[in-house]
Amino acid sequence: MKILVTGAKGFVGQNLVASLMNIKENKDRTRDVVIDEIYQYDLGDEDKLDEYCKECDFVFNLAGVNRPKDQSEFMEGNFGFASTLLDTLKKYDNKCGVMLSSSIQATLLGRYAGSDYGKSKLAGEELFFDYARDNGSQVYVYRFPNLFGKWCRPNYNSAVATFCYNYAHDLDITVNDASVELELLYIDDLVNEMLDILEGKEHHCTFDGVDAIGCKDGKYCYVPTTYKVTLGKIVELLDLFKDQPHSLVMPEIPEGSFAKKLYSTYLSYLPKEKAIFPLKMNIDDRGSFTELLKTENCGQFSVNISKPGITKGQHWHHSKWEFFIVVSGHGLIQERKIGSDEVIEFEVSGDKIEAIHMLPGYTHNIINLSDTDNLVTVMWANESFDPNHPDTFFEKFKFLKEKINILSYIIMKGVILLIITLFIIERKMIKC
Repeated sequence: MKILVTGAKGFVGQNLVASLMNIKENKDRTRDVVIDEIYQYDLGDEDKLDEYCKECDFVFNLAGVNRPKDQSEFMEGNFGFASTLLDTLKKYDNKCGVMLSSSIQATLLGRYAGSDYGKSKLAGEELFFDYARDNGSQVYVYRFPNLFGKWCRPNYNSAVATFCYNYAHDLDITVNDASVELELLYIDDLVNEMLDILEGKEHHCTFDGVDAIGCKDGKYCYVPTTYKVTLGKIVELLDLFKDQPHSLVMPEIPEGSFAKKLYSTYLSYLPKEKAIFPLKMNIDDRGSFTELLKTENCGQFSVNISKPGITKGQHWHHSKWEFFIVVSGHGLIQERKIGSDEVIEFEVSGDKIEAIHMLPGYTHNIINLSDTDNLVTVMWANESFDPNHPDTFFEKFKFLKEKINILSYIIMKGVILLIITLFIIERKMIKC
């Protein structure tokens, strides 16, 4: 399949082309479509339009004008180019499918009434429907609401892009009415719908005012997943995202939520100096302990580094539970049930990464068994540390009488080796 993308350098075009390239190069194997060529058309490529229209098997028409110097340019850029595109396809008797990127402003309802941009988009829609009726080609007309996502141009025509950029660069934003609600479409959801067209799985709809209503035989097409969010909610989430390097708290971001997609968008605008931030390392002569990440409802992650021969831990919890995961080095984890001599032990190593439960009601420690290498342990606790209710109680690990302290064992082993060495030397001296 040879695909033509007009407006390829725009926000939607860049994202779509990147996804099409992944399929073409066999990096994305989730789609049942073979792509041979991707024709990328934009301003300055007028001499290539004939070639592209002659050869292509499908067209994504994303080209358009959003911010012209003169209102008359809306009709020229949106309706005019659409007409040129369809005429060129007819010139080569190319009846391939064509997708049109229109706008919800084409409804000319509510705050969109009288919009010159909306009028130009509506004219383009009617042109496409006439083309389908006269030419027998399949057309896919989408009325997009407000778009957001990576590579969207800030301070242009997207409030979300502007807010994300300004937050990422410590710039002020202005919100006159926090209750204003936007219908938002995330770029990845849009692109997935575009790829669905190529597999014959597009979604059709009719319109009730400005609301798309799913309908199998609908005249229009739509992306089923959009979000209606107030400006106040967007700002609230961005406040949390911006504070995360300081608080280490990752707010709750459910799968498929607007928050998840907004966070991805916000991160895409971070400058280099914001892409890295320091963590507080609590360092002493035993090694270090560093909190990595906290969550609102799922605990926190930390990393512990123990120097050779060092024992850490020696405390217990009533209810808190943890995972210890040694990722480098060689160590021994011990747990003893409070009030008993019941002991469980685990020899652990970065050569075989395992997760060990720290059981509630068990005092526990971790010993670095190496004489030379640090022991690195990733730790997860089911709740973030609360200094007002720590649920952490010191209790030095008491070894069973029949067990030998690791340090004592090492010393005894050394003494025995010394005695044997001295005995051998003495025997040799006697023989001499």
